[in-house]
Amino acid sequence: MYVRHEIVHNRHVVDNLRQKGARFVEELDEVPHGAVAIFSAHGVAQTVERDAEQRGLDVLDATCPLVTKVHVQGRQYVAAGRTLILIGHAGHPEVEGTIGQIPGTVLLVQSEAEVAHLDLPPDTPLAYVTQTTLSVDDTRGIIDALLRRFTDIVGPDTRDICYATQNRQAAVRELSKEVEVLLVVGATNSSNSNRLREIGSESGVASYLVADGSEVKPEWFANVQTVGITAGASAPEEMVKNVIDALSALGPVEVTTMAGREEKVEFKLPSKLMQPLAAREV
Repeated sequence: MYVRHEIVHNRHVVDNLRQKGARFVEELDEVPHGAVAIFSAHGVAQTVERDAEQRGLDVLDATCPLVTKVHVQGRQYVAAGRTLILIGHAGHPEVEGTIGQIPGTVLLVQSEAEVAHLDLPPDTPLAYVTQTTLSVDDTRGIIDALLRRFTDIVGPDTRDICYATQNRQAAVRELSKEVEVLLVVGATNSSNSNRLREIGSESGVASYLVADGSEVKPEWFANVQTVGITAGASAPEEMVKNVIDALSALGPVEVTTMAGREEKVEFKLPSKLMQPLAAREV
C-alpha cells in the first residue's frame, strides 16, 4: 500500500502507518502498476487523479470532506463565470490540490497587502474560497480587504472553515489567559499547529511546539505553576498523553480539562472500505 505525501502532517501518524507496512512516496511514478495508492487528507490535483487512473492504480481517496467541499464550491464559482481567489499559503499541499481541481485561473492571495496588488478592475465578478486549515480569524482581514476593493464578490459561509482549526484557536485564546506556559502538540510542518503556538505567543505566553514528550525541556517550567496543553488538528490523543507523562516526570501534576466546544462531526470511510466491512458484518 502506497501513500502519496504525508497522509496528515504528523510524524507519529506517518511512522505508525509505516510500521504497519504503508510506503510513503512523493509522486505516483514511485508506485507499481496496479498497486493500492492512497491520496492524503489535503487532496490532490485532477492531473494526479488522471495519472493514477492511467497507471491502473487502486485508489483510496482520503481527502478530507471539508477540502472536497472547497473543490466543489470553487468549480461552481468558476462555472458561474467568476474569477476565483484562493486564500491560503503557497506551497501547502491543500492549496496545490485545490488549484489543480479548478478548471480555470485561480489567484492565490496570502495577505491583505496582496489584495491591493491584484490586477483586476473593481467590478470584476469574483469569488473566494479558503484553505480549510486557516481559521475565520486568519482569513477575516483578507476577506474584508477583498470586500472593500471589489464590488461583485461572493464567498462561502464562515462555517465552512475547518471546525477543528477554529475551535482550537478559540480555545487557545481562552487557555492563554489562565496559564504561564503553553505547549502545542503537533508537527513543525503543520500549518494549524504553528498557528496555535503563534496565538499563544501573541497572547504574551511562553509557547512551544513539541512533537511529543521527548521534546519537553525542564528549563521551560522554572518557577511555573500552570501549563496549558493543546494540540494540532492531526495530533493523536496518545501524543497529548505522552506530553502529560513527560510533565509528570518533572514533578506532581494535576490535570484539568478546560470547557470548550464539543466536536460531534463524523466522516464516513471511503466507499471502497465500507463495502468489505459491511460484508464482514453479515
